[in-house]
Amino acid sequence: MGSGGPGVTYAGMTLHHPAAWQKWTGHGLAALMWFWVFVRIYHDGDVLIWGPEIHFKHEDKHGGHH
Repeated sequence: MGSGGPGVTYAGMTLHHPAAWQKWTGHGLAALMWFWVFVRIYHDGDVLIWGPEIHFKHEDKHGGHH
């Protein structure tokens, strides 16, 4: 599983250090995740803060009351 070599043992379980490609893959995927989160906030931030836009259009159509 790991890159082999010496590892650190905790409570009878030995954890090996990850290989360089595993570290870089993890960093790349984490960066991609945050990029996607920020892109979605950029595009959908108004809905997050103010709610669905269709709700406000509905209120305007009826004069602001139901």
